[in-house]
Amino acid sequence: QVHLVESGGGLVQPGGSLRLSCAASGSIFRINAMNWYRQAPGKQRELVAAITSGGSTNYADSVKGRFTISRDDAKRVYLQMNSLKPEDTAIYYCYAQIVPFYDPGSTKNWWGQGTQVTVSS
Repeated sequence: QVHLVESGGGLVQPGGSLRLSCAASGSIFRINAMNWYRQAPGKQRELVAAITSGGSTNYADSVKGRFTISRDDAKRVYLQMNSLKPEDTAIYYCYAQIVPFYDPGSTKNWWGQGTQVTVSS
């Protein structure tokens, strides 16, 4: 079993900052990638930022220059969000592509429960 636990969401005024965290635990041999997605009401879930085990990053055009994804160990990822805008309001989900101990020849996709980010004055 694998668990992804997010934290750090909340209410912030436009122009403000938030830092999201996601910690993975459980039967994990290796994590290939950890990403942040978001889903706003009435919209499809979209990729916000991604980081590989080698540290390569990728961002949605809408957040480039404002958001930064980072990892401080193999099982924890962060999303620093600056200059937040009302259109950043969404539920933010952590995603991890995991190689489990119980089946090291496979990869599994895991999602966190989501954390609400609301940008409003």
